Amino acid sequence: MTKCPGSIVPGSRIAATKGLLLAVCLCFADPVYAQYATFEGTVVDSASGMPLQDAHVFIASSLLGTSSDAHGRFALSRVPPGSHRLMITMLGYAPAIRDTLIRADQRYEFSFSLPSKAVPLEEVVVNARQARRWQRRLLKFERLFLGETTNSSETTIVNPHVLSFKSRLGNLSASASAPLIIENRALGYHIRYYLKEFEHFGSTIKYDGDPSYTELEPADSAQAAFWEAGRRQAFLGSQRHFLLALIAQRTADEGFEVLRRSSFDRSAGRFRVDPGTLLEPGPTPLEHLLTFHGILEIVYTGEFETEAFRRWQRMAEWARPGPQRSFMELNHGPTLVDQNGEVIDPYGVVVYGYYAFERIADQAPKEYRPPEWAPR
Repeated sequence: MTKCPGSIVPGSRIAATKGLLLAVCLCFADPVYAQYATFEGTVVDSASGMPLQDAHVFIASSLLGTSSDAHGRFALSRVPPGSHRLMITMLGYAPAIRDTLIRADQRYEFSFSLPSKAVPLEEVVVNARQARRWQRRLLKFERLFLGETTNSSETTIVNPHVLSFKSRLGNLSASASAPLIIENRALGYHIRYYLKEFEHFGSTIKYDGDPSYTELEPADSAQAAFWEAGRRQAFLGSQRHFLLALIAQRTADEGFEVLRRSSFDRSAGRFRVDPGTLLEPGPTPLEHLLTFHGILEIVYTGEFETEAFRRWQRMAEWARPGPQRSFMELNHGPTLVDQNGEVIDPYGVVVYGYYAFERIADQAPKEYRPPEWAPR
């Protein structure tokens, strides 16, 4: 589950996946959301019923994770309310997934039985031509998946050998035989990314997966400050920032302008939108229904376009940088958003512009909030 963005010039689009972005900060949340829930449970072998030790238990797109003990037991505390994907993975077993909407200050019990799964042998590339072709596809995949921002140059897939590619008529699809191990030295994260789908066709990038984040240990206070500045910049103006501001009815205060247009044609009219009309009550107090017609144009006035974005958009060098501009369409009609700014349907929205430009290398765990927004 993660998101994808696209552009107007040259016209890329990215089908946003559930991304993949917990503790709700004071300025965005009712006090009830400062309370937490607890996950507890067991993991056993489905054939023998024996407990499985050291299974990886985590909430997708977050820093929350643990391992099962010798009795197959696990516990995750301080789980914020909202929509979460709980995942259990272990080498030699098929993963288990449980999507759940949790409320504050409650205890949840889970039981998982994992079926064994053969571990595929890695394909051995035996000739130079195949090796060169695989390398070209890897470079293209890294550019499309990690992104083309400054942060992407500091982000590395440590185990690219687990990737397999298929390419035809310029289109590219990828699969992975094991989690991708990604090191983001720009934001200070180690990521295990369970890739479920990746496709690039025409001007569209579509990917879905479940990342598990761990913070890297900074070498000193200067590196810690550098990482915090990068995380803050990645959050500000992002789709999560916008949706949280929308839920809190603070879009103007947070630097967002919202317009609606019928198409991307330059002659199409643009009209200011009352942000209060974009959300309707969802089936539970923790969910909201995002609904609109046409295309939303979301302008973030807090930051200007970067040089990397302008190159990606093939803008003229003489053109002056403007504020960051993104576009959003609903993929299948109204879609649910939870209290943490998470689009619940993996492909609920399609995004363009800045939201398309910033991909895996610019994503922080979903619980990240800038320090000035932490609960006081």
